[in-house]
Amino acid sequence: MSTLLVIDDDLAVLQVFSRIFCDSDVVVLGAASAKEGLAQLEAGDPDVVVLDVMLPDASGMDTLQRIAGRDARLPILVISARDDSDTAIEAMNLGAFDYLCKPLDFPLVRELVGKALEVRRLMRVPVLLPDAAHDLPARSDVLVGRCPAMQELYKAIGRVASQNTMVLVRGESGTGKELIARAVYQHSTRKQGKFLAVNCAAIPEPLLESELFGHEKGAFTGANSKKIGKFEQCSGGTLFLDEIGDMTPLSQSKVLRVLQEQRFERVGGSNTIQTDVRIIAATNRDLEPMVADGRFRADLYYRLNGFTINVPPLRERGDDIRLLVRHYLAWYSRDLGKVVYELSDEAESLLLGYRWPGNVRELQSVLRQSLLQATGSVLLSDFLPPAVRVRPVASGAAIASPSLEALIDEQLHQGCTGLYAEALTRMESLLLTRVLEHTRSNQSLAAKALGISRSSLRKKLRQLSIGVDALSSVDAEEESSDEQAVFPMSTG
Repeated sequence: MSTLLVIDDDLAVLQVFSRIFCDSDVVVLGAASAKEGLAQLEAGDPDVVVLDVMLPDASGMDTLQRIAGRDARLPILVISARDDSDTAIEAMNLGAFDYLCKPLDFPLVRELVGKALEVRRLMRVPVLLPDAAHDLPARSDVLVGRCPAMQELYKAIGRVASQNTMVLVRGESGTGKELIARAVYQHSTRKQGKFLAVNCAAIPEPLLESELFGHEKGAFTGANSKKIGKFEQCSGGTLFLDEIGDMTPLSQSKVLRVLQEQRFERVGGSNTIQTDVRIIAATNRDLEPMVADGRFRADLYYRLNGFTINVPPLRERGDDIRLLVRHYLAWYSRDLGKVVYELSDEAESLLLGYRWPGNVRELQSVLRQSLLQATGSVLLSDFLPPAVRVRPVASGAAIASPSLEALIDEQLHQGCTGLYAEALTRMESLLLTRVLEHTRSNQSLAAKALGISRSSLRKKLRQLSIGVDALSSVDAEEESSDEQAVFPMSTG
C-alpha cells in the first residue's frame, strides 16, 4: 500500500483525490493546514505529498521548504488555483516534483502521482545484495546470484559507491542495469539526495534536451511555460542516464559540458545554471566502435568511463538461473495470490536449457505468464510459454562432432573419397541449427533469414535429421498456407 498526503484547506480537493484513487492501493490522507500536515509527516511516512500554495496558517512555499528539508527524496506535487508560471518555477526550484493547476485534470493527476510513487520507490526501497541478508525476501528489488561474475559485480559496487565518480554500467538489455545503478546510489554519500532516471532511447532528441536541461517559455512549439529539467531537479543527488549510447551528438555535447563544468543553460535560454549531480550511465551498446566511427564522442566516452561495471548476461551465469527461478517464483506467487512454489523436473530442465536472449527481464516475464496459466501447486512444463517449451534444436552431427575445418583435415588424412558431400552436409547442418537457434525454432523467420521457402527448409531439416519439437505459433498458423517459389539449397 502507498500513502498520499494531501495538504489543502479545501475539503473538496481531498474528496477529489479520494475519488481518483478509490479503486487503487493508494491510501489518501488529508491535512487542512501546514501545521497539521507537518504533524502527519512526523507521525507517518507518506510516499507522496500534494501541497497547496495557499494555506491558512503558512505559506505553501515555506511549507515546501520545510518538507524538503526534512526529506529531500519525498516527491511533492504543488497545486494552485492560479496558472502562474513564476509560482511553478519557484516551486520546482525549491524541490517540488511537479506543479498542477486547479481545476484538477484527473488523468494528469493519476499519471503524475503514479510517476511520483515510482520515483519514491526507486529512492526508498533498497536494492539488496546477497551479503546484506542471508535469507533474501521474495521481492523484485534484489540482486540474486552467486556466480563468479556476479561476485565481482558486488565487489565493484562496494568499491565505487562511496566515491563521487561517474559510473558506466554495461550489459545487454534486461540484465538489471538500473538495479545496479540504484545499488550504487543507495550505498553512496548522496543517498539522502534524489535519484532520478532518464531513458535516453525512449525520448526524441528535442524532448530529451528539455527533459534533461529544461526549457524557457517559447523555446519551441508547445513550450507554453518554463520547465525545470532533471539536472536542475537532481542537484545534490544522482541522475541515472539509461541507454546513453542512443543519445544524439548534439545531446552528447551538452551532457559533456555538464559533466565537465556542472553548468548548463535551459533550451532557448541564456542564463547559466549551476548544478551538482553525480552521473551513473548505462548502455547495451558497444561504445568503442561507435567512438571509432564518430557516432559517440570520444571525450564523453572517456568521461563516463571513469569506473565501469559489467553486468553478465543470464546465459553466462550458470546455476544462478536456478536461484533466480526460485526467487521470482516466490515473488510472483505472492504477488498473484498463487500457491506455486515448486516446479517440475521437466519445467526446470527447459528453463535451465533456454538461452534467455532477454535476460532476467525475460525470465521474470516468462515466470509471471506461467503462473497465470498454472493450476495446482507445482509449475509444470505445460504452463511455460511456447518459446521456452520448444527444446533446443537437436543435431548430434553438427553440435557434438568436431568443427568443419577439423573434419576436413581428418578426412584428408584418412584418404577420403566423398569429402565434398560430407563437408557440405556438415556446413548445412551447422548453418540451419544456428539460424533456428537464433529464431527460437521459428521456421518462418528462419526461412526468411536463409532466403528459402518454408517447404524447402522443412525438407532440408528432414534430410539432415534436424528435429524441432514444436512449431512456433507463427509456423502453426501458416502451416497450411500456399508455398511460394522454392529455392533449394545445394546438396553437392
